[in-house]
Amino acid sequence: MGGFWFTEKQTENFGITMRINKTLHTEQTEFQKLDMVKTEEWGNMLLLDDMVMTSQKDEFVYHEMVAHVPLFTHPNPETVLVVGGGDGGVIREVLKHPSVKKAVLAEIDGKVIEYSKKYLPEIAGELENERVEVQVGDGFMHIAKSENEYDVIMVDSTEPVGPAVNLFTKGFYAGISKALKEDGIFVAQSDNPWFKSDLIRQVQSDVKEIFPITRLYLANIPTYPSGLWAFTVGSKKHDPLEVSEDRFHDIETKYYTKELHKASFVLPKFVKDLTE
Repeated sequence: MGGFWFTEKQTENFGITMRINKTLHTEQTEFQKLDMVKTEEWGNMLLLDDMVMTSQKDEFVYHEMVAHVPLFTHPNPETVLVVGGGDGGVIREVLKHPSVKKAVLAEIDGKVIEYSKKYLPEIAGELENERVEVQVGDGFMHIAKSENEYDVIMVDSTEPVGPAVNLFTKGFYAGISKALKEDGIFVAQSDNPWFKSDLIRQVQSDVKEIFPITRLYLANIPTYPSGLWAFTVGSKKHDPLEVSEDRFHDIETKYYTKELHKASFVLPKFVKDLTE
């Protein structure tokens, strides 16, 4: 068998290893090291700073869970902001909701968008949709300049290193609150409870100081550190655990279901302890 083995070092003592058949593109962008590779197990895969961002085989889990939990929680989401997410997967899922009139993508690194369109077309395929406005720029600054503008904000960031560091601060969550309308809701990926328990605990504490409804939910994403991934919801009015049955409508998914919507908030004890 050809190719070579790549290991993402997830902690100082643990990594995940996969066979790469071919490097499709590699460059040091203005913000980070970008690699697009073809893997034996996961299809084409995007790496940023040697961390797995998305792959053709399991991308649907992350993108569906970021998008559909807040969009089914909000009674009428019309304006949506995605911070990060230059691969376009979250945008693709957002557009499955007919109530959404405008979806803004604020991605700091235009190269992520460019090469996702080229090598991950099934993920990035909706970035040209007429309901989408793509802005290449700092999502932190976009939030800072926005006020009472969005129904739902989704923070699809990398781990808290490099250009994403500011997206895990209390000031950023306060800015999100200001950018949301009076009944707005946001969700942010919050890493994993096995290796980043302190981060989850801090995010939960910070968001609780700003949003009256703060929840944590989980999904299984095999190519992410530990496979168990956490998401934080901050909401001004609408509780994701109190969504009425008539709120759900049929959309095409591979992971998310209306039953899973509420079930994903049922946490193992060691994870629930991080929220208290």
